Amino acid sequence: MPRRISERYSAAFVTGAASGLGAAFAEMLVAEGVRVWGTSRDPARLERQTGIVPVALDLSDADAAAAAFDRASREAGDGFDIVINNAGYGVFGEFAAADYALWQAQMEAMLVATLRIAHAAWKSMGARNRGALVNVSSIAVDFPLPYMSGYNVCKAGLSALSESLLFESRGTAVRVIDFRPGDYRTAFNDNVRTAGGSSANPPRLAAAWRALEANFRSAPPAARAAVDLRDALLRNRCGVVRSGTFFQARLAPFVARLAPAPAIRALAARYFKSP
Repeated sequence: MPRRISERYSAAFVTGAASGLGAAFAEMLVAEGVRVWGTSRDPARLERQTGIVPVALDLSDADAAAAAFDRASREAGDGFDIVINNAGYGVFGEFAAADYALWQAQMEAMLVATLRIAHAAWKSMGARNRGALVNVSSIAVDFPLPYMSGYNVCKAGLSALSESLLFESRGTAVRVIDFRPGDYRTAFNDNVRTAGGSSANPPRLAAAWRALEANFRSAPPAARAAVDLRDALLRNRCGVVRSGTFFQARLAPFVARLAPAPAIRALAARYFKSP
C-alpha cells in the first residue's frame, strides 16, 4: 500500500470544493501531493485555499458544467486520476407543497449535471485504465431524510450509478467509490432551501427540522470524512465506503440489513421526532 495518494494518483477534480466536505477532500488531497482542481459557483472563494486551481462551475447548467470539466481536464494534461462528485444542496419541505420547478432544478443539478461529469470522467479513466471515481452520496440512501425527497432521490440515483459502474469496471484498474457520509458539522443546513408552500402538518415539519439541526450541531468535523476517503483511496477500495459516527456509519446500516422495512421506518420516525 502506498504511503501517499500521489504515489498512485497525480491530479484530482473536486466539485463543491469551497466549503464543507468538498473543502476537506481538496485540502487532504493537496496535503497528499495531488494536484487539485476545485469547483465553486464563485471561484474567488477558492483563491485563498493553497494549492487548489479554482474552476467556475454551476451544476444548474449541465452543458456548461461538462464544458468546464473538459477544460480543466485539458489543463491537467492527461486528464484526472481522481474525480469527486461532491457538490449538492438540500431542499426542505413537503413534496406536494413544493413548487415542482424547485424540485426539478435540484434533480438537474445534483443528478443530471453530476452524471454528465461522471460520464466524461469515466470515459477518460476507462481509456487510460486508471483512476478513481468517487460519488459522494449519503446515509440518506439507507435512511431517507424527512421532507428532503429531492435530496434522497438524487443521492440514491448516484449510488445506483456507482453500483452499475462497479459491474462494468470488473477486471480493470479503474475504481469507483460510493462514499456515504453521515452527518458532518458543515454549513449544509445553513444553505438548505425551503420548498415553501402550505404545510399539511406544521408541527411535524418543525420537529423534523429541529432533529436535523441537532444532528448537525453534534456531528464530527468534515476533516474526519477526508481521513476516511484517504484511507479508501490508499487501500484501493471499491464499492460502498461509509463515514461518520459509529452509530450512523456502522451500527445503523448493520441494523438496516437485518430489520424488516416497517421496523426501520418506525426507527427513523422516532429518530426524527415524527409521531
